[in-house]
Amino acid sequence: MNKYLSIILTLACAALVVGLIVVKHGDNAQHDTDTSSINDLSNQLSTAQSQITADEETILVCSNSLEATSNSLTQALSDSAGFSNHLSEAESIIALQSGQITNLNRQMADSATENQSLNQNIVDLTNQIAGLTSRITLTETNLAQANKDYALLENRLRIDVGERLVIERKFNDVWELQSQIENLKANPVQQISADKIYAGLDVEVRSNSFHVIAPN
Repeated sequence: MNKYLSIILTLACAALVVGLIVVKHGDNAQHDTDTSSINDLSNQLSTAQSQITADEETILVCSNSLEATSNSLTQALSDSAGFSNHLSEAESIIALQSGQITNLNRQMADSATENQSLNQNIVDLTNQIAGLTSRITLTETNLAQANKDYALLENRLRIDVGERLVIERKFNDVWELQSQIENLKANPVQQISADKIYAGLDVEVRSNSFHVIAPN
């Protein structure tokens, strides 16, 4: 019986040793697996930390960019307000200049109308000057004719004065007077009319005018 018990104990120990070996091997495998998992998790954690660090840097950069963008937007809004004010001033200036342009156009239209009126006045004055020039030319012609007639009258007057003096001297001479009387007795003439008196004197006499005839 002791023999069987020793065998059983031996088998039990062998089984226990085998079990321990199996358990040890399984623990080692599990330990390796756990170690590998821990290493993977450690690597992942390190990667995650690096990514978090990179993300934090990216977030910081984005925050700075956002702040800069916000400042730029604020400046842009300020500039936009300034531009809006400049635009309002420009629109006011344009409106004022438009009014001035309208006034200038109206003045130009008025000036054009005045120029047309002045041109018409110039045409009228030109016609008047032409008429006056024609009248002056006619007057000069009449004056030249009057001067010519005056010269003829002056010449005729001198001739008549000379002839009158000659006749007076003849009438003051008794012998000449007697000779003329004898001539009239020998050659009696009809009654002398006004036409006969002026005949041969180079003067045409009418009821309201006279005209000197230039001698040949």
